[in-house]
Amino acid sequence: MTTVVFTHGTGVREPHLAALLAQVASGLAATGPGVRLTAYDWGGRHGARLAAGGASIPAAPGAGTGRNTGGPEDPDETEEWARLYEDPHAELAAASAGAGPRVTPPGAAFPEERPRALLRELAAHGEPRAGAIGPGLPEAAAGLTRSPLLGTAAQALDQEALAWVLARALAATVIASGLAADTPVQSGGDARDAAVAALAERLGAAPAGTGRGPLLRVAGKPLVRIGSRYALRRRRALTDAAHPAAGDILKYLARGEDMRRGLRDLVAALEPPVVLLGHSLGGIISLDTLISGPLPGVELLITVGSQGPFLYETGALPSLAHPDPLPGHVPPWLNLYDRRDLLGYAAEPLFPGRAHDIATDSRQPFPVAHSAYWTDPAVYRAIGERLP
Repeated sequence: MTTVVFTHGTGVREPHLAALLAQVASGLAATGPGVRLTAYDWGGRHGARLAAGGASIPAAPGAGTGRNTGGPEDPDETEEWARLYEDPHAELAAASAGAGPRVTPPGAAFPEERPRALLRELAAHGEPRAGAIGPGLPEAAAGLTRSPLLGTAAQALDQEALAWVLARALAATVIASGLAADTPVQSGGDARDAAVAALAERLGAAPAGTGRGPLLRVAGKPLVRIGSRYALRRRRALTDAAHPAAGDILKYLARGEDMRRGLRDLVAALEPPVVLLGHSLGGIISLDTLISGPLPGVELLITVGSQGPFLYETGALPSLAHPDPLPGHVPPWLNLYDRRDLLGYAAEPLFPGRAHDIATDSRQPFPVAHSAYWTDPAVYRAIGERLP
């Protein structure tokens, strides 16, 4: 009788492991009748834990003091900036939504003509005082001149308010571009605010003005309900929820020998033939264990939604460095990944002739796709066809 050793992924603990194992057993029963399924519960014994009860988690800004200890900036303003980094024109859109119908008399200038001219000038000559927020200001200003929101926002706001809204939109655009490009250094809040003040002045605001609060707040309908402020206040709860998954990966890469030894000991007690079936980090553990030394009786390795190939290519797989080949004692390798699973990687291009890839499609978005393999009949058909 073939024994399939199922090695679970990150963050899985009882009672969830039992439910997952029952699902896998049900799927295998249809394509591999007579197969014996057993679980390697490395998470229960070797998984990551907050050994000191979370002593490393800092308190949220202002916790226990009734004030924001992170600085003079209003925490609501921090949240609004987070929203602007996601959508630099969100404030312009909020202003435009409040614009009513307006008729421009014959011969009079349209409200957006002056701000558009100032933006063109800014695009042509830049603003040295705003250099701290990063490069790309001329491009951001040129793009803003073409925004359809400029006209309606100019109708809704006076010159002073519009100048500050446009300045914040420009600053948010530049900073967001830096974030997207993984720029290693970003400006602090003081440097950002100084740049916004300089830009607002160039766009028609009074010199040394303080600006008006972002419309995202004064509109009375906050557009940000969950973000950095929520995360700070809930940091302990979020860490408690996330640390098994993230911690498992970090612990394995730093001290994974105990996990590999546990799998070797389990396999040694089983009658062959044995198949190693690993999901996510479980696939890495299975692959690494096989590479590090022969496992008599193991005739097939199956990895599902696993990052093993990616770790190998990036030089992070503990047992094998690219471009070294798989050792000859590693058995045939079936690797399944869902095309929509951002944590599933291809092995065949890296190990031609040694690994065989099958791409599946659960029709679920990520991250659901990473856990949807075990309800996908195509996964069990692929496994069943190759079981010894």
